[in-house]
Amino acid sequence: MREWATELGFSQIGVADVDLSSAEPALLSWLDQGFHGEMHYMASHGLKRARPAELVPGTVRVITARMDYLPDSVPEGWQAIEWQRLGQPQAAAVSVYARGRDYHKVLRNRLQKLADRIAQAVGPFGHRVFTDSAPVLEVELASRSGVGWRGKHTLLLSRQAGSTFFLGEIFVDLNLPLTEPESAHCGSCRACIDVCPTQAIVADGVVDARRCISYLTIELAGPIPVAMRPLIGNRIYGCDDCQLTCPWNKFASRAVVPDFDVRPALAQPSLVQLFAWDEATFLRLTEGSAIRRIGFARWQRNIAVAMGNALATWRDQRRPLSDVDEAHRAAILSALGAWQAQPPFSDATEQAMVNEHVAWAVAQLSR
Repeated sequence: MREWATELGFSQIGVADVDLSSAEPALLSWLDQGFHGEMHYMASHGLKRARPAELVPGTVRVITARMDYLPDSVPEGWQAIEWQRLGQPQAAAVSVYARGRDYHKVLRNRLQKLADRIAQAVGPFGHRVFTDSAPVLEVELASRSGVGWRGKHTLLLSRQAGSTFFLGEIFVDLNLPLTEPESAHCGSCRACIDVCPTQAIVADGVVDARRCISYLTIELAGPIPVAMRPLIGNRIYGCDDCQLTCPWNKFASRAVVPDFDVRPALAQPSLVQLFAWDEATFLRLTEGSAIRRIGFARWQRNIAVAMGNALATWRDQRRPLSDVDEAHRAAILSALGAWQAQPPFSDATEQAMVNEHVAWAVAQLSR
């Protein structure tokens, strides 16, 4: 099975039991504290998320799979390059995982092919594949199957690959032998907790999603809370800070499939370039991308916040702006002004949301 998985682009697989009862108290506590924010789907399935055999009756084992996503084109020292991007107010920061093809599509297809290979060998069997697409405790299952351990930032960590990978599962009715779990290797390190721009990691292994930039820029459908906007910086889709600072990511593995290669439009984008997209351009350039699922209005909302933060950065600079920074500031103000003058959306609610964020951004010039 491992050879078949490798041929399909997976870097590691494991097998977990379906008894996740020991994880239920932490899940309930997290939900009770409201840390899931407006992700109502996290609560709607109750404890079924921790009970694979209830989600898919007949399941007795879960095959877990890891697929690395760090693009092959990314040079050594990629973390320093990403930190540099975050320090350039006019640049747009898109999470590394989202610069290529939508991982849901890639992993689901390849997991099904792996299941088909297994069926060829053992005959028809009950199964269902998942990739961040159902009430599944992915990190819990992966850690129990030896793919890695849950880091303090709640992402799975691997001594061989850091955290730059996706997870997928195949729920099966085959009584496969279990693989050994991985012990934790974070020790006393607090790098991810300390670096988080919004202090969303409220305890070891506990994230308040309501403060997480990935939640605010991707999952949150409405306005971004005003108090959180300055903390977002120029991050317009997701946030990689906890991964950039993690010492284990010096072992981050390169993707072996071309699907996660960086799209040209997302290679070195500026806020002004991306804000200039109309909806048709957005849909065309994000076709097959995870970014597309947030929709055009949230995309514009996020960029407007980043533009406001850029204006605030230059506003608070203690020395005169360089000619380059002055040109960037002028371009952002021009882009925001052009937005305010353009025809309205067909959806009045979305229009009002984006307008409010654009107005907030312009106000940062003198606040």
